[in-house]
Amino acid sequence: MRLLILTSFLILVYSASSYAQSKEEKSSSNPNSFSPYSSKEEKTQVRQIKKRQKKKSFRNSFNKDMDQKIKEFDKRMQANAKMARKKEREMQKPQYSDPSYFGHKRKPKKRPVGKRKFCKECSIVH
Repeated sequence: MRLLILTSFLILVYSASSYAQSKEEKSSSNPNSFSPYSSKEEKTQVRQIKKRQKKKSFRNSFNKDMDQKIKEFDKRMQANAKMARKKEREMQKPQYSDPSYFGHKRKPKKRPVGKRKFCKECSIVH
């Protein structure tokens, strides 16, 4: 009985290890997303890419970057100036410039002295 269990266990282990080895061999020979090319193809592609690339001077690339950054800066400054003008127009509305509006969008009603209510927005009785 023990001999039967031991042999079946050994056969199971051997088959599992041989299956794993065959999987590894297949995956290394077939292209996939991690290694789509064989080593020879990869080397030739790297060489071709290096041939295509030209050496660029640091000064030219720096000047191009600076020109681009200056344009971006000008766009940001124009957008900021536009927002400032818009806020300034908004602040000229009576709810901001007239003191009687104090914290209200619309001017609060002035009730008679006996009927005045406490206002939660501005903490004044009116």
